[in-house]
Amino acid sequence: MMERPTLAAEEAAPETIADVALDARDVNAWYGKKLAIRDVSLEFGRNSITAIMGPSGCGKTTFLRCLNRIHESAMGARSAGQVMLDGRDIYGPGTNPVVTRRRIGMVFQRPNPFPTMSILENVTAGPRRTGLLKNPRLLRESAEEALTKAALFGEVKDKLGAPAATLSGGQQQRLCIARALAVKPEVLLMDEPTSALDPLSTLKIEELMENLASDFTVIIVTHNLQQAARVSDYTAFMLGDADRVGMLVEHGPTQRIFTHPRDSRTEDYITGRFG
Repeated sequence: MMERPTLAAEEAAPETIADVALDARDVNAWYGKKLAIRDVSLEFGRNSITAIMGPSGCGKTTFLRCLNRIHESAMGARSAGQVMLDGRDIYGPGTNPVVTRRRIGMVFQRPNPFPTMSILENVTAGPRRTGLLKNPRLLRESAEEALTKAALFGEVKDKLGAPAATLSGGQQQRLCIARALAVKPEVLLMDEPTSALDPLSTLKIEELMENLASDFTVIIVTHNLQQAARVSDYTAFMLGDADRVGMLVEHGPTQRIFTHPRDSRTEDYITGRFG
């Protein structure tokens, strides 16, 4: 993972990201007629971890779902604005949402392995369905690579044919990460990936995030302030207004956000005055 700058360097440097992998510009989202988030603009650095934090109901997950067009799959949901992936708008004319979701993978809050499939079948499901790989040998090699990156292969290599449901909760979440990695994404979205896990499993996922950042751009939503401080390079703070419409309050290097926030609302949240 990229080395975090010192506080002095952060204060002296402008708050820009030199190598932007994903760039959200004025993103708005609705559920029916209800506006959920308003004009959220946020850059995500390549091979870095960005944590999005804020109180419940401030639109963190909605914004995350807009970043790979999953939001629009909900009945009555729609969005506006731009999300630039390597300079091209994923909402532009002619773009394919399925291709977008392959390039920008997502891991959900609770582990959701396919229960009727084996461990191996779970990991190869994406490459098979998207047509990325058809050769059985290449599919297995791809699955082993994804399981290794997800720090799970050593634990399951002798039981790849076993049902995914036989794994522990933490193992199931790493299996879901491996499943996301198997289609070779460029960006990995993680929606509170440790909220349903015990402390030991949480630690393994956090260590995994740091390792994954060497190959991917990682964006996580978390309610755990300590987790954001531990694993992320950048932190964004979102808050809902009086009408419960989510907005971005502040974004910057994690060390500065937690030690010298520029907005009093960020400081109030970090210090526990609200939220």
